[in-house]
Amino acid sequence: MIIGLIQSLGPWSWVILGAALLAAEIALPGNFLIWVGLAAAAIGAVSLAAWNAAWWSWEIQWLAFAALSCLFLFVGRGWLRRRGEDSDEPLLNKRAQSLVGRMGDLIDPIHNGFGRVKLGDTVWVVKGPDLPVGAKVKVVAADGSDLLVEAG
Repeated sequence: MIIGLIQSLGPWSWVILGAALLAAEIALPGNFLIWVGLAAAAIGAVSLAAWNAAWWSWEIQWLAFAALSCLFLFVGRGWLRRRGEDSDEPLLNKRAQSLVGRMGDLIDPIHNGFGRVKLGDTVWVVKGPDLPVGAKVKVVAADGSDLLVEAG
């Protein structure tokens, strides 16, 4: 039944598959189905021109589809990775790094290199020189979720 439908649709079956995969990318985001959908659409475009050619068998179509899917996936993901580096909010998901330069008061003394400071509504573990409770500190760097501080 499905094979009969594909044969009756001819080259449009690839175009329909491409459109379905592109629509599925909207419902299931993840930057994967878009590249496979574009590959199916490209095979559909070639199929519209070469459907009756002897060399354009279903085996060649599937091999070309698999190769184009891999090619589009690697090229497209690399392009998105390079393009995504220029953000207007580069520290959006790096909260500790966004605190560099802020000042705060210690709520626990820094003893043996570790203490705690409250910045905004969050208490952070800090690393730095031994200082008493209430001392002003300046965040100079982030080490994972710990903040590196110096006396301010």
